[in-house]
Amino acid sequence: MPSTRVATKLHLPQPMSKLVERTNLAARLDRGAMAKLTLISAPTGFGKTSLVVQWLSSRTTHERAAGWIAIDPADDQPVAFWSQVLAALQVTAGPAFGKDILSLFQKGQPPTEGVLAAIVNELSELPKELDLVFEDFHVIEDPDIHAMMIFLIDHLPPKVHLLITTRADPPFPLARLRARGEVVEVRAEDLRFTTEEATIYLNEVMGLSLASKDVAALEERTEGWIAALQLAALSMEGRDDVAAFVAQFTGNNRYVVDYLVEEVLQRVPDEIRMFLLDTCILDRLSGPLCDAVIGRRDSKAMISTLERRNLFVVALDDQRRWYRYDHLFADVLRAHLEDEQPERALELHRRASEWYEREGDRTEAIRHALAARDFDRMAGLIEGALPAMRKARQEKLLLGRIEGLPDDLIRRRPVLSVTVAGAMLAMGQFAGVEDRLDDAERLVNTPRLNDDTASSVREVEFDFVDEGELRRVPGQIEMYRTALAQIRGDASATVELARRTMKLATADDHMVRAGASGFLGIAFWTEGDLGEAHRAWSECVGGLERAGHVADALGATLALGDICMVQGRLRDGLRTYEHALALVPQQTRTLVRGTADMLTATSEILLERNDLEDARNHLLESQSLGDFASMPQHPYRWRVAMAKLLLAEGDGEQALAMLEVAEDLYVGDFFPDVHPLAALRVRMWIATGNLVKARGWARGSALSSGDELSYKSEYLHITFARLLIANADANGRAEKSRSEALSLLGRLRDSAKSSSRMGSVIEILILEAVASAGGGEIESALNALEEALTVAEPEGYVRLFLNEGETMKSLLLEAARRGISAEYISELSAGWKRQPKSSIRSPGLVEQLSERELDVLRLLGSDLNGPDIARELFVSLNTMRTHTKSIYMKLGVKDRRSAVRRAEELDLIARSR
Repeated sequence: MPSTRVATKLHLPQPMSKLVERTNLAARLDRGAMAKLTLISAPTGFGKTSLVVQWLSSRTTHERAAGWIAIDPADDQPVAFWSQVLAALQVTAGPAFGKDILSLFQKGQPPTEGVLAAIVNELSELPKELDLVFEDFHVIEDPDIHAMMIFLIDHLPPKVHLLITTRADPPFPLARLRARGEVVEVRAEDLRFTTEEATIYLNEVMGLSLASKDVAALEERTEGWIAALQLAALSMEGRDDVAAFVAQFTGNNRYVVDYLVEEVLQRVPDEIRMFLLDTCILDRLSGPLCDAVIGRRDSKAMISTLERRNLFVVALDDQRRWYRYDHLFADVLRAHLEDEQPERALELHRRASEWYEREGDRTEAIRHALAARDFDRMAGLIEGALPAMRKARQEKLLLGRIEGLPDDLIRRRPVLSVTVAGAMLAMGQFAGVEDRLDDAERLVNTPRLNDDTASSVREVEFDFVDEGELRRVPGQIEMYRTALAQIRGDASATVELARRTMKLATADDHMVRAGASGFLGIAFWTEGDLGEAHRAWSECVGGLERAGHVADALGATLALGDICMVQGRLRDGLRTYEHALALVPQQTRTLVRGTADMLTATSEILLERNDLEDARNHLLESQSLGDFASMPQHPYRWRVAMAKLLLAEGDGEQALAMLEVAEDLYVGDFFPDVHPLAALRVRMWIATGNLVKARGWARGSALSSGDELSYKSEYLHITFARLLIANADANGRAEKSRSEALSLLGRLRDSAKSSSRMGSVIEILILEAVASAGGGEIESALNALEEALTVAEPEGYVRLFLNEGETMKSLLLEAARRGISAEYISELSAGWKRQPKSSIRSPGLVEQLSERELDVLRLLGSDLNGPDIARELFVSLNTMRTHTKSIYMKLGVKDRRSAVRRAEELDLIARSR
């Protein structure tokens, strides 16, 4: 229920509303507004919230807006946290703000840097300057949220200023922010009342007429602690013995508060006292909620009475529907309730849970059920929330909730047991997964491995909420066992268990069926059975699409495309990626994990077809989408694709440098590593003439032409054959090396053909042609070349031929003269003529700027704004932004001014005219 935790208008707690102006603190907050962040860090009761609200109320105008996020424990996970942030921004900026992002959250898309980039972009377009307040940030412990907040601060638009109130410093790089002047801090010592401020508050605001010595004594004993002074003032109202009260008033902060709250509770009518105690269990108060919890019908009026009596209630919205108690006051009230009526506290929590369930807020319903120790109710609520939590990938949150449940309760609930197993797998906690699966299996009638039929539920006593979820359990059990087999590297068990999963899964359990198909695809792919692998992955992608898990479908599409490439099906690979991209609307591409990967993969097909410009554009667009739109493997895959492109453009040195970065960023996954980066590096060494390093690799690899062949080692052995051919051309043992290469290539060709790995077959045939031509065997060379052309032409292969240089060029001319694939050869020959336009090269850049980027860079140095630059260049604003982001990346800067300054240092603009 985000709306209950987002302030639509800021309200000052009434006891502090008439405070004397705190000029020094206001001035410090004014200075903070010039920085990115104001951090107000102090223990509870120091008036952090009151200070911010008072400052904002004097600051917010028609030219400046404010947003407020009141954080509570339910927000300590990324989806909930950023949903609250967007809800607050929608109140401030309008309902369209972040609408697409919230929609993706609802579809299960988790937030990370890319979603923040999208939020930053929308913030930069706000018409007003904005103060955005995060209240009670100490509640946040999730490291992902901390990391994303650091990202937000680092990329915050100039018109936005963040204020954070917290009881403890967040794990931000405060030293760096201080050094850059990007943070202004307000601490407890700054917030304490001075004697002068205490005098004004106690005598003028609260009307107590205390002697100066009594004010001084109170200020000294409370150390200017605002909450204690406020409670003391309430306790002294109507007393005749004020001096005696002050004289006995001593102790530490907690003692002071306990003492003062006790004084306050003794001096209010019994009806108010009971209302305070009965509602203190609630983090937020509303009339209907309080009525349901304590059985009244006038709670709204009672809350208004508390507000008038200055009894520590804070309005959370301008309609005054939702309130909360001051945190310190509520803590002491709860302690009183637990001491006086512990059983009533449990009952109150139970009623609150029931109300929140009726209102559709399962998070609060679960929290109150846990506080009520009503574990059966809590378990049922968790089970009811499972579909949404699975879709939102909230495994960590799920495990956190289940930790509060007794183990014996989980073991008698098969749905919960199998869900815990799946969440543990997703979090990488493999120990204990099998035990949870066994627990679930004991309760449902899951046939053993030698039984091909799946029957209904056993007649065994157990608990569940949803019949549909229960019927999914057998399939889920086997899918998670399939995952364990995959993790162990047991391919045969993986296949057997995956097929069994397909039999047990219900027809509408698309996720389980997709998961089983994916595991089958991995197993077949690893063994080199690409036909079966492609079929399995196709079923996986289809199931994920039906389940509405677009990001997962994109991840599985990577496997499909990779397999198409090995099979030599460039057209199908291209269609596969285009279909996947069509699942994601253009305007939300930055927000869906996997879209960047689709563009990178597409670039490799375009590169093979020698469309270097379009390949580069796809890579730049992929890069512009940011990390959020990427799989974990994307950073290295992108650099591999860029390295291949740089090599094709003739820049072998930069290609190798880019590949080195890719190796540093390598992240493995379940996909078989059949194209190891080390082998690609050797191929680049060979292409750039560095045979010494290539030979060193060969000696260390222990490869030989007589090795037993397999799909897993195919790329390595083709690389080794390339080295043998290069050695034959470079030394006096040409005949032996060439003969060894041809022998190995023949065996590789037969192996690849047997499994229809036609992409490998084309490359092998091309190498056979080059090796044969090098030995003067022209007829053999032409025979191999003709077969390669026949297979390659329908798919539009180009680079595989062009990469072999002058030898291949001569062979193609001879083949054309003999009437072999003349039209196709004409297209290939044109490829040598279509060299990319030279870029302006600078030794200070790792990657050079394209001509279009230089055009943009020249205009960045002018007075034109972004839309004007786009119009000047006749491109869309999005395209201009893509070029700008690429320029910043290549120049190593973060803003326009720095880009122009860096360009001047490198003399880029002058040399490009």
